[in-house]
Amino acid sequence: MDWSHYRFRSLWPLPAPPSAVYEALERAEEYPRWWPQVRAVTRLDDTTGVITVRSVLPYDMTFTARETRRDPASGILEVTLTGDIEGRACWTVTPHGPGSLARYDQVVDVRKPLLRRLAVPGRPLFRANHRLMMRAGRRGLLRYLEAV
Repeated sequence: MDWSHYRFRSLWPLPAPPSAVYEALERAEEYPRWWPQVRAVTRLDDTTGVITVRSVLPYDMTFTARETRRDPASGILEVTLTGDIEGRACWTVTPHGPGSLARYDQVVDVRKPLLRRLAVPGRPLFRANHRLMMRAGRRGLLRYLEAV
């Protein structure tokens, strides 16, 4: 088993129409306004940006996200990630009851040297750190959607 390889899935039921959720998620440069752990997003061009995140544990992760698929009709936003983490991430927004469901799938390998060295003992903490970040993201997006 490669202890630096991770698969994550988060499901965010949201009381907003899929189009509103998709519009918020496709504007990554706005994430720091509503997602506390997304510390910075610097747009490089129309499809690429550098993102820095930091959750509860005391380390930043910086990576470049390059759009590989943007399909509003299907509700799909997909990026490839390079830097401290490498792999892919995908949002899929679908109707769900009176609102929508935003599903986040991420498959990555950690490249940050410190995290690779701590891969075995730190794995449960890294996974918990990710869960906390995703919970905070959902709460932040709920507030953001209510305000818009």
